[in-house]
Amino acid sequence: MRVLLQRVTSAKVDVEGQTVGQIGCGLLALVGITEGDSQEDADWLCKKIVQSRIFDDENGVMNRSLAEIGGDVLAVSQFTLYASTRKGNRPSYSAAARPEFAQPFFDAFVRQLAETLGKPVPTGVFGAMMQVSLVNDGPVTLWLDSRMRE
Repeated sequence: MRVLLQRVTSAKVDVEGQTVGQIGCGLLALVGITEGDSQEDADWLCKKIVQSRIFDDENGVMNRSLAEIGGDVLAVSQFTLYASTRKGNRPSYSAAARPEFAQPFFDAFVRQLAETLGKPVPTGVFGAMMQVSLVNDGPVTLWLDSRMRE
């Protein structure tokens, strides 16, 4: 699994002109799933998302976690995180999981993330054309890959 995590003051996702998910202060998580992703990958990412100390404390130092600030997460499935640009100019998405695997895995991941965070996690609509709007705070953007674990 791969997650592009962005610290935001607000974020929302629209589908066909309607807002389907939005948050205030917290994290926008763009989530990519590949074949072979496991519960262990989801566990590691949920913990990292909720516990990473990337929010400012009273001294302006990134020393507080999402859980500590009571922030929210907006999760959006994004197969393009598994794009390969090795050959030519048109990316290949063959490493992205097929929808039959990716959708139930994403849904389970969101449920687990909500349980870990202790509050609902709004999402976009799997497989839909979405417009994601955000106000990146900092900006702070992290790349998390459950296979690399850096």
